[in-house]
Amino acid sequence: MAPPTSSQIKPGRTLLLLLAIIAAMGAAVVLQNAYIPKFGLDLAGGTTVTLSPETLDNKAPSQESLDRAVNIIRDRVNGQGISDAQVARASDNILIQIPGAGQEEALKLVATTAELRFRQVLAVAPAQEQPAALPSDAASPAPSGTLPAVTPSAAASPAASPAGRAVSKALQAPSPTASAEAGQGNRQQGNQQGDNKQGDNQQGNGKKKNAEPSPAASPLVTTQPSADPNAAADPLAGQDLSGIDPAVLQQFKDLKCTANNKGAGVLDDPTKQFAACDESGTAKYILDVAAVQGSEISTASAGVRQDTGEWVVNLDFKSAGATKWSELTNKTFNSQPPRNQIGAVLDGVVVTAPVSNGRITGGKTEISGSFTSQTATELADQLKYGALPLKFKVSSTVSVSSTLGADQLRGGLIAGGIGLVIVMLYLLLYYRGLGLVGIASLMVATVVTYLSVVVLSANAGFRLSLPHIIGLVVSIGITADSFIVYFERIRDEMKEGRRSLRTAVEVAWKRARRTILVADAVMFIAALVLYFLAVGDVAGFAFAMGLTTVIDIVVVFLFTKPLMSLVARMTFFAKGHPLSGLDAERMARTDSSSTSTLQEA
Repeated sequence: MAPPTSSQIKPGRTLLLLLAIIAAMGAAVVLQNAYIPKFGLDLAGGTTVTLSPETLDNKAPSQESLDRAVNIIRDRVNGQGISDAQVARASDNILIQIPGAGQEEALKLVATTAELRFRQVLAVAPAQEQPAALPSDAASPAPSGTLPAVTPSAAASPAASPAGRAVSKALQAPSPTASAEAGQGNRQQGNQQGDNKQGDNQQGNGKKKNAEPSPAASPLVTTQPSADPNAAADPLAGQDLSGIDPAVLQQFKDLKCTANNKGAGVLDDPTKQFAACDESGTAKYILDVAAVQGSEISTASAGVRQDTGEWVVNLDFKSAGATKWSELTNKTFNSQPPRNQIGAVLDGVVVTAPVSNGRITGGKTEISGSFTSQTATELADQLKYGALPLKFKVSSTVSVSSTLGADQLRGGLIAGGIGLVIVMLYLLLYYRGLGLVGIASLMVATVVTYLSVVVLSANAGFRLSLPHIIGLVVSIGITADSFIVYFERIRDEMKEGRRSLRTAVEVAWKRARRTILVADAVMFIAALVLYFLAVGDVAGFAFAMGLTTVIDIVVVFLFTKPLMSLVARMTFFAKGHPLSGLDAERMARTDSSSTSTLQEA
């Protein structure tokens, strides 16, 4: 009996590695309290939303724009192809079915246009009329680099302020302690010292509070003007209104902003000036034509800023967009307040209006503020997948029950259980004791598959539907095929080379693993192609096939092979017990039967 070579991997360590993987997945399931997977539309029901398009000229939308809208919405609700969401056209309407989502969540996901536009701020005022500031308050210089009319509330914190977000390190949001006058405000008070004014501007408002305004510190520093007695009657009093379209000016005066009515979803023409509310409904802006549009964004991703730990949305502009962004930041930097601000308008709402502190080159910027992980990811996904080419109104929103429900789920699980039992019985009848190794491998594959489905459901939006179940059931035969290939190679090595079981296990593995890898590679490539070329249920079936193919490789390499190495050391198998499936008489009878079959053929 040839002893195992030193180059062979110790089977115990390999089994411990698999055990660690299973334990990690199990811990994730326990920590997330997700013991069962989420179900798809056919098993758990969901929400059906019907969207009707609206155009600026009230004409019928083009077929091309509708098709593009369908593709964008499909990417939003089923970007990875595993959420079981369905998107289809119904004449000029778009029908969306989202599994498990509530009506409010579904509307937020699919009805948002997600058109981001960067515009220069031309004028700004509180949304609600404010009483005139006392002369004693107005006479004192501003304690920080504030923009007077940006703030709707003096008590608001910077994080909650509508202007309390920054688009870049070279952009600084104005302080919320400003008064209602913007035209005569200074651009950067109190945080500029000598020639290092721009570097200091990027340090935040924390240092500004302790800085004393001094005309000698910077030529840009000015004293705060006294309160205008007409400010209460005219919120734009004292601001430069040159170049503003009178119609937009009237629109601005008529605009009513509240927390529940911020103008979200209004038709925002990028070629015209625009009046809009901020996202809190406490300030309103007059903005110039769009200088940079969302279509100029190359990629968008959610991340955490290293220095502050806050969630941000990182944007990368295309080459043309990077040039336009550089020109916009330079233009606003050289303008007087409030025209030194850049308004980021998303679906008709100003989400941020920071002050420009210099030209930004390189085509990279970020949107930051009171984001959470979820809201930052949602905005990044909307910007990444693209803005809808049309504005839609929600024609109907209906919660639907499952079409198949528990009965069909139970039937699918029963079918899978029956298939598993039949395969196990075959292994026991044909391979006897050796079949126990195959059964153990199938059980491990079942556990790993279930844990994978649950973890993906909790973290990647995976929803189990009937096509997925079909793919998982079919994979039972694929997994068993790998074991059979290995077992047959072991028996061939023992018959042909008269090798011991321990030697046959190692030699057979070198030959069988190549066959297993090739077979699984073909299956995985087929699943991959089907996944990317198909949509809906077919893509779900392909995903399940690809997942179980990967699991098959993991189980064969980390469980079946090490277990066979341990089994080869047992006398019951090594000596060829009649019930082991490796006895010489049974293998000779099987070989004789095969030879007779070949001769007859």
